[in-house]
Amino acid sequence: MFRLIQERGYEGSLTHLQRLLAGWRRAEKQTKGPAVEHQILKPVRDPETGHAISPVIAAALCIKPRGKLTSDQARKVDALKAGSPAFATMRSLAMRFNGIMHGHQADPLAAWMDDAIETDLAPIVRFARTLNRDFYAVKNAIEMPWSNGQVQGQINRLKTLKRAMYGLELLRARMLPFRHTD
Repeated sequence: MFRLIQERGYEGSLTHLQRLLAGWRRAEKQTKGPAVEHQILKPVRDPETGHAISPVIAAALCIKPRGKLTSDQARKVDALKAGSPAFATMRSLAMRFNGIMHGHQADPLAAWMDDAIETDLAPIVRFARTLNRDFYAVKNAIEMPWSNGQVQGQINRLKTLKRAMYGLELLRARMLPFRHTD
């Protein structure tokens, strides 16, 4: 399909075309009526114990890859997916994003952001829009082997040292009597 569009004179990239189409899809979706709310009406329960799965556990399981789950955790993930379409959507997006980050290929990022925005899950939409604001920086962070983590660590160390030294001077000024030298 992309080749057909190019043959008709389109000179842009596939990514730009995907973004344009996603915007049209969103606009069309909004004119059709309110989006379906993804809510958990009742707590999802662990099938083995019957206890409700806490939001903290659900959040941790949402981002953990299937291969690293224990059998108990996998059972909980399956229960959460069955009990909450929102969880299934979030987990799918989280796993795709994890794959993009670890794959060091930023090409699928634009499509991921479009899919994330179309979910109507407020935290996911907000995250995708934030990424989109600085798309090229995020793209470079994914593709480039360099990181400014070492620099930020040194800056943090220097600030901590400076604060400690300032605190020591303040402590000395408060504890030692002031001497006049005339």
